[in-house]
Amino acid sequence: MSKLSLILLAAIVAVTTAFAPAAQKTAISQRTFVPKVEAQPTALFMAEDMTWEGEYPPSKVLGPIMSKMPSGLLAVISMVSLGVCIYSCVQTGLLLREPGAIENGSWVKWYYIVEGLGGPLAWGTHVASWIQRKNGM
Repeated sequence: MSKLSLILLAAIVAVTTAFAPAAQKTAISQRTFVPKVEAQPTALFMAEDMTWEGEYPPSKVLGPIMSKMPSGLLAVISMVSLGVCIYSCVQTGLLLREPGAIENGSWVKWYYIVEGLGGPLAWGTHVASWIQRKNGM
């Protein structure tokens, strides 16, 4: 019981000293004159407003590269990316059927993982293709 009392007493002392007023110390300081240097105005590089009104956004929301691509090219990139993703999923499924593949982890291949990223890429490029098609590109 004495250990608990000691811990409680230490906690109470720590809490009360945290709220005690700070001691007044007089500091001697010399005041020197420092001229005020005015800063030169600089250009502020801010992001362009990307809001839109209507059914679809303008092409500028796609960034500097994809906003200049035609919708047909973006659609082809989307289909190729989806094909690569499907291929990696099928090949991973075939590797899972091998005996002992799950136990030793031989079904996990780095290149199938990288190819699997084609799914999100296909989704993004098909949305970009739709935006470009709606904007007449």
